[in-house]
Amino acid sequence: MKYKVVLEQAEEGGYTAYVPVLKGCVSEGDTVDEALDNIKIAITEFLEALEEVNKGKRVVEVEVAA
Repeated sequence: MKYKVVLEQAEEGGYTAYVPVLKGCVSEGDTVDEALDNIKIAITEFLEALEEVNKGKRVVEVEVAA
């Protein structure tokens, strides 16, 4: 699955990466590549945590036409 990631250069150096559709999914890195590697890990962990939070709840998928 692909997610749009926003990269911003941090004032103190390095980069911050976040995923707008996954509120609170944020990571950092000293370089763009490191920030992107770190946000991939953060996305995986975010989705795992979300799955755990929703365990036992009725979850359905919907398709939205672009």
